[in-house]
Amino acid sequence: MDIRVGDTLVMKKAHPCGSDRWLVERTGADFRLKCLGCGREVMGPRSKFERNVKRIERE
Repeated sequence: MDIRVGDTLVMKKAHPCGSDRWLVERTGADFRLKCLGCGREVMGPRSKFERNVKRIERE
């Protein structure tokens, strides 16, 4: 899956704040994503996040 820094990911499940959109801040073996609803930043393995992506939005 071709995910780049600056992309917006629409996930299958929503964050507890209600938003399902995340901004990619870092890529590699791990991703750092920022919730576009509340601003929370999370890091996790690429494999976990790629499974949960519904759509990639590029600007």
